[in-house]
Amino acid sequence: MPDPILEVKELNVSYGAFQAVKDVSFGVYGGEIFGLLGPNGAGKTSTLSAVEGLLHPVSGTVTVAGFDTREKPLHARANMGVQLQATSFQPELTIAEIIRLFASIYGVDLQDDAVKRKLAEISLEEAAGKKISQLSGGQQQRVSLVISTIHDPQLVLLDEPTTGLDPQSRRQLWERMEHFRNNGHAVLLTTHSMEEAEAVCDRIAIIDHGRIIAIDTPEALIEKHRHDPEVLKVVRKGKVTLEDVFIGLTGTAVRP
Repeated sequence: MPDPILEVKELNVSYGAFQAVKDVSFGVYGGEIFGLLGPNGAGKTSTLSAVEGLLHPVSGTVTVAGFDTREKPLHARANMGVQLQATSFQPELTIAEIIRLFASIYGVDLQDDAVKRKLAEISLEEAAGKKISQLSGGQQQRVSLVISTIHDPQLVLLDEPTTGLDPQSRRQLWERMEHFRNNGHAVLLTTHSMEEAEAVCDRIAIIDHGRIIAIDTPEALIEKHRHDPEVLKVVRKGKVTLEDVFIGLTGTAVRP
């Protein structure tokens, strides 16, 4: 197999005496949507922050497109695009102006026709002259995804991008994720939606208490744990789902 575009090896992240991430290892390949799932406080955000370069791990390595994020952080960041759950843009600018601004930051020359094509790809060609506050939540997320990937990065990081969206907006974002996968990008998605993970992810990793406790395709995880007593305790309507496996592996207790 080719080398993964994102490779995380034996990652450890601590906040003082508290160890949030413990020996986490996984890889994400080109043409793959990889889901990172876990309860609140399980270590998802800390792992993602280490990948983004926002915090320095105690030990372990993160490599993006062959570049170590600590040894060559600028090269690594140039090969990743990050969409957060919530993003703030300059409220006085139009959508077209915001896209051109961020394109220039990434050194991408976008003329008016190119901006129109970008907006047409996300069915917002009529919104070029609007302010970001005039768009719905789903439309804002689509614009945010265009901006975060305007430099055509090899790795796309999506942090709960569909939270709070209606079904139509969520499906549109799923189509954008699949577009990136089909064009050879590596996509790392964090989500609390088991339906989303089962629908779009090629593989998933479940993290709990800072450790990866399962990693495989959604279908394989369901089949592997179909007869697990802890999973069978929480099954609804007689059919084992990815959510049942997730609850069976991580427990029913609500996390703070």
